[in-house]
Amino acid sequence: MRNVLLYLTASLLVLSAFTCKAAGESADTSLNDGAVRHIVVFKYKPDSRPEQIKQVTDAFRALKDDIPGILSFEYGVNNSPENLDQGFTHIYQMTFENAQARDTYLPHPQHGKFGELLGELGILDGVFVVDYEIKP
Repeated sequence: MRNVLLYLTASLLVLSAFTCKAAGESADTSLNDGAVRHIVVFKYKPDSRPEQIKQVTDAFRALKDDIPGILSFEYGVNNSPENLDQGFTHIYQMTFENAQARDTYLPHPQHGKFGELLGELGILDGVFVVDYEIKP
């Protein structure tokens, strides 16, 4: 009986490890070598209204449908308890097929229109951008 329990326990551990590994790899293994993440972090002015921030987020999200080579878009609001954000609150992440797709995106007219919207709204107090080639 003890051997049966050890076998079942070991089998469950192996199955669990396999399932976790497969689930963790599903997102990254679908990316081609050379995929690029584009991280944009905004600091909005204190008087920015939620509907203005939503307008920016929706316009940013729409670029995925307007510009080829963008594989994904996601965003979130900083919730780190470390207080190291320097007032930067909203994080936007795009994944590009490769650096060439990112380089096509940067001067694209739709990206330019997005920049114009940011200027018109006048709600940004700061921005920083980092890009990197994904290394699993």
